[in-house]
Amino acid sequence: MKVELHCHTNISDGSSSFEELLETAKRESIGHIAITNHDTTMRLQEMVERGKEIGIEIIPGIEVSGYDFARGRRVHILGYFVEPGHKALEELCNPLIHKRNAASEKMVERLIHEGYRITWDQVSKFRGGTGVYKQHIMLALRESGYTDSIYGDLYKKIFSRGQNGEEPGIAFIPMEYVDAILAVKAIRAAGGVPVLAHPGQYGSFEIIPDLVEAGLEGIEVLHPHHGHEEEERAISYADQYNLIKTGGSDFHGDYGENPIRLGSMSPGKECVDALKLRKKSMSINDVVLKNIDL
Repeated sequence: MKVELHCHTNISDGSSSFEELLETAKRESIGHIAITNHDTTMRLQEMVERGKEIGIEIIPGIEVSGYDFARGRRVHILGYFVEPGHKALEELCNPLIHKRNAASEKMVERLIHEGYRITWDQVSKFRGGTGVYKQHIMLALRESGYTDSIYGDLYKKIFSRGQNGEEPGIAFIPMEYVDAILAVKAIRAAGGVPVLAHPGQYGSFEIIPDLVEAGLEGIEVLHPHHGHEEEERAISYADQYNLIKTGGSDFHGDYGENPIRLGSMSPGKECVDALKLRKKSMSINDVVLKNIDL
């Protein structure tokens, strides 16, 4: 029985509904799935209950869009077994959701100004449960005949971040993400186990000591953007700081940059057991520390 610890539904930037995801999971013989939508726990409790009905464990999760301000790098933090709707996560992530949607609206305005015949209403019909992502803008552009794919030359042209001396894309709007250290603390406050997501993809290894000090408990080793070198480096940090080694496909359905199968980066049932055990030990330690403070 396979395990999937990193996937997204159409509540954020995935193409699949939760029910469609379950159907895929059954075909792929997946018994444990963490739903890790970006910056939200929307409908997670409902998903957990639905999973029980059909015999698939749904792990309530989140992927917080964090940032390393000292080094100027994105740092995504996964949270497992979080309490859906917890105040700490809502207060940290809700402003981010609103900022992302406002940035997407500005992107569309820029594209219209540049002569692209799309509208905000057209884009909005593709939106997920938490707002508009770049993938939804690309769907509108595809519908209007400007491209035949979500990713490709047009995507790079309009959304390029302008790295390596290149000019930013005409619709690139910088996002103000949350402090990754605060993301770790918020996940812990919500009863979750914080894990560093795909450090090889964003080059976010250097912040690990700071994240560990804040309460990081795991690191994603298996990921589509990790080659052997990135995996080995993640394993080295995990061994050094006693971090749980996790993995996941980062499944986005049709909105993924490359085709990927749900459950294809399974870290095994033992990883789920390790996360549960770490959550339990975290709870015990928090009680001990609270009693000491008293």
